[in-house]
Amino acid sequence: MEIPKDLKYAETHEWVRVEGDVAYVGITDYAQEQLGDIVYVEMPAAGDSYEKGEEAATVESVKAASAIYAPVAGTVKEINPELENTPELINQKPYQAFIFAIHFSDAAGLDDLLDAQSYRKHVEQEKEGH
Repeated sequence: MEIPKDLKYAETHEWVRVEGDVAYVGITDYAQEQLGDIVYVEMPAAGDSYEKGEEAATVESVKAASAIYAPVAGTVKEINPELENTPELINQKPYQAFIFAIHFSDAAGLDDLLDAQSYRKHVEQEKEGH
């Protein structure tokens, strides 16, 4: 299970790459493994606004549909157009295939996110709980 050290993570298995005041959001390697083959991504529209923790997108796999939550409050700046025709990129390159990018006004919202080590512990605890 790959967990890059330069990203932040939500307990709901989203990864976040911060570039200035924009957070790029995708799902972790662990999440895509749990979902299986991803067949469709329902993305937000550019300009949509979300509160932290609000459902912003949905990833559908052959097993289940899973909500993707906004890790910070803000406005969607862009979506990943490649996922419309090739959603399996999330399975192939989970940390390159962002789902959407959100422009945030309050960086303090990022403080609740986990670093790589804390996220690994979270996943291990979740696995033990099943």
